[in-house]
Amino acid sequence: MKILIIGPAHPLRGGIAQFLALLHDTLKKRGHDVIFHRFIRQYPKFLFPGKTQDDESKSPVEVKSAPLFHPFNPFNWIPEGIRIAKEKPDLIILKWWMPFFGPSYFAVLLVAKLLCRTNVMLVVDNAIPHEKRPGDMLFTKLVFSLTDYFIVMSNAVRDDLLKIKPKAKFTLTPHPLYEVFGRPKGGEEARRALGVSGPVILFFGFVREYKGLHVLLDAMPKILKKTPLTLVVAGEFYEDKDAYAEQIERLGIGESVKLIDKYISNEAVSDYFSAADALVLPYLSATQSGITQIAFAFDLPVIATKVGGLPEVVIDGETGYLVPPDDPETLAEAVIKYFQADGSKKFRENVCRAKVRFSWGAFAEAVERLAGPG
Repeated sequence: MKILIIGPAHPLRGGIAQFLALLHDTLKKRGHDVIFHRFIRQYPKFLFPGKTQDDESKSPVEVKSAPLFHPFNPFNWIPEGIRIAKEKPDLIILKWWMPFFGPSYFAVLLVAKLLCRTNVMLVVDNAIPHEKRPGDMLFTKLVFSLTDYFIVMSNAVRDDLLKIKPKAKFTLTPHPLYEVFGRPKGGEEARRALGVSGPVILFFGFVREYKGLHVLLDAMPKILKKTPLTLVVAGEFYEDKDAYAEQIERLGIGESVKLIDKYISNEAVSDYFSAADALVLPYLSATQSGITQIAFAFDLPVIATKVGGLPEVVIDGETGYLVPPDDPETLAEAVIKYFQADGSKKFRENVCRAKVRFSWGAFAEAVERLAGPG
């Protein structure tokens, strides 16, 4: 097939850009003619809560791409649709993670489909966004109306998709692993690099309320009574950091919490996941999480909440523990149980066996089955 992928890519940063680059490379290795049209810019500066949208890693996940699509410049949309039509792709693939991109996607896809016979596939992270805004459902329905195929990566997203488009042609396949951040390091070496010692639990990724960091902080006093450890929080704060700092001070856990308020470069990711004994995802809501797929790439067990697609990835009692959301007491008990049972060794072995189903090859096969001839 001739496949055209539209989305963010290096030098833009983030998991979406990395996902699409890895998908591009996998499809190309499987013999497809793959073209990538990169976003010129991902968000207007005044709407982006982070410090920079650019990937400053020394070892970026790159893809050969042209900066052609500007998602918030309407004067770019029709020309981009015409450029795509001239390529005459058999399939256009886009990631769908928030309706902000709906107007631009709709315009570009409408022009492309009017000018050439092509199919559209959305890889859907969230059919319904975590943080809802006016117009979300309208923009979502407009783009979904032009979409021929959907890839979903959890039952939760499948259910949301079918509420919006009951007759959607879709396939469900798990989110693949992110195996691009180097090999695991020795735990002691990694902890020295982070300036911590002893047992470590990790909260990784940008901080927003639905990620539930405040719940994990509330669980820490109970955890520390039974299991002295350090909680490493690694990721940019996309909301008021002071509220978390005040919570940490109020709980008296400052000496056991290390806040690293920055986007973690690719070459540093290995230090965090190698230093940790477990990844903790105290999410209040979720669909699936690419963070679990980084953890599993490092054979790191996960303690997570029973929300969205997380229970489809984390096997309770085998590759980690699952707890109810917004329940600091039960979360604390799970962390204590994990360390008291010396869960790290047993669970790491289970992760190593379980992660084989999260391959990029399997994901590409799902794309081919859904959009291939017949």
